[in-house]
This record gives sequence, C-alpha cells and structure tokens, in this order.
Amino acid sequence: MDRTERFYKIQRMLQGNRAVPRHAFLDTLEISPATFKRDLEYMRERMGAPIVWDREGGGYRFDASDPAASTWALPGLWFSEQELRALLTVEHLLESMQPGLLGPQIGPLREKIRNILGHGDHSAEEVIRRIRVLPMASRKLDPGRFQSITQALLSRRRLKLAHYRRQSGETLERVVSPQRLVHYRDNWYLDAWCHLRDALRVFSVDAVANVEVIDEQARTVSDTVLDRELAAGYGIFAGSDTRTAVLKFEPTRSRWVSRETWHPEQKGTFQADGSWILEVPYSDPRELVMDILKYGADVEVVRPLTLRRLVASQLEKAARRY
Repeated sequence: MDRTERFYKIQRMLQGNRAVPRHAFLDTLEISPATFKRDLEYMRERMGAPIVWDREGGGYRFDASDPAASTWALPGLWFSEQELRALLTVEHLLESMQPGLLGPQIGPLREKIRNILGHGDHSAEEVIRRIRVLPMASRKLDPGRFQSITQALLSRRRLKLAHYRRQSGETLERVVSPQRLVHYRDNWYLDAWCHLRDALRVFSVDAVANVEVIDEQARTVSDTVLDRELAAGYGIFAGSDTRTAVLKFEPTRSRWVSRETWHPEQKGTFQADGSWILEVPYSDPRELVMDILKYGADVEVVRPLTLRRLVASQLEKAARRY
C-alpha cells in the first residue's frame, strides 16, 4: 500500500466523528508506529489536516473546533460511494460491450474501486452479478490498435492505417485525420478525414489491419460539417444528399416500431387502422434495406419507387433460395 492510499484510508477512518485508537490505524494500514507518525505529521503540516489526539476518547479524530474539519478532504478528485458505483457500472457496461478492450487501462482503477466499496448489497460483485449486457454481432477488436487510434484522436495527430475493404477484398493504406470514434450497433467506427480521397470517410475499426500514429497535426473538421456529411443519412453510411423513405408497418408490428428510433429526424404517425407510417431520411440505402428486410411481410415501402423496387428484388432473391 503506497502513502497516498494510506492517507485516503486515514481520512476515511476519521470521518466517523469518533476517536480512532492508534492500534486500529496500525492494524488497518499494516505499518509501524514510526511510519504512522510520519504520515500524521505530513497530513497535518503539508495538507492542513485538522487531526488531534483525543485523550478522553483514547484516539485520533478531526478537531471539531476547527471550522475546516467538516469540509477538509485530501486534494485531488474524490468520489462518493454512489458515484463510485455509477463509475463501476459504466466500466462494466463498456467491458461487456467489448471484452478486453479497455482492460489494461481500466483494470487498476476497477480494483481500487472494488476495494473502496468493499462487499455487501451494493458491492462491485453485485454490480457485475445484477447487470448484463448482451452484445450481438460485435466484431473483435485489437486493443493495441484501438489504443493507438484513441491516442491519435485525442492528441490530434494523424494516423497511417491499412484498412481492409470487405466488399472488394482489398486492403488500402492511407493517412487520415481522426475526428471521432462512434460506437454503433455493438461495433466501433472511426470518422476521419481521408487525405488520400481528400474527403470525409467512415472506417470500421475492426477492419483496420495496421495502424501507426504520425507526428503530424491532424486536420480538424467542425462538428457542423461532420454532422451534415455523416449524420444526415441513415445509419453508418455517410452522405449529405438525402431522400426520404416512407414505410408502412402492419398494426401489430406498429406497437413495437412506433417506440423505436431509426433516425434523429424521423417522423411517424398512426393511421386509422392502427398501422404506423414512418418517414426516415437516407442517402445510401444498404443499411436501411437490411432493416426493412428483417420485418418481412410486416412492412411495406410506400416510396420512393427506387427503394421499393430494391427491397422487392431482395425479397424475390431470398424467396428463390427456398
């Protein structure tokens, strides 16, 4: 146990407004009387801790007569138990979504939080036992490559990466300026300015075969431009030139779909027969078609005609397989 951790434990033991005997400190901290004495002197002289010896109580306590006693705390960032549980819950959710991705960085913090919280009804073990995240169709990432991408993103440096294009089966090497990481449908994507294409592109992080941080300032694209170019279309496919798809869901299926968010700018209305009309913008139809197909006979593409024909052709191809 290092000295900073000992200071924190001493503070916690004294926060109960009671005198704590010296042997309790020695047993808990597992230190010698001489080390404990040095710790107290350091906390009093360097940190202004209002710690006094209570002769009647037979131990140390915070000096109630000192105005600072009720508010004194160690310098730095400290959390309440409720905040620590919330932090641990978030860490658990991230680990569940992508196991091992943040382990090397978050692991030590997780152990410290668990030690602080201890055991009981709201312990760290209870968080893990009671909360489950079940990722579906998530693709495995290389933690080292993900860390390099994150490093370049936050330090505003360029990346040299080799990206595997699944559709063509080829791997292209390019230099990009990372703009933001996006976790979408259980997978990670990198929005970046591609210096090869001189345009914004979206890269699936799991398809990055090799990555190198370059000591060169990244080009910064404003959030307004990023949203206009990348968020206007449907799903992960970029494009600012959008059209509107009008979909009609059968009454039974409408009870579910009417509560779903397909796009931030979507519009939806119930019809007299209980069906649900959903309007969503899109630029590239690929992901939208996949989402439409999963509802089978429960949905109809009303317009545009090009999208209607595309979905119909996919359904015909699927029917021929059976």
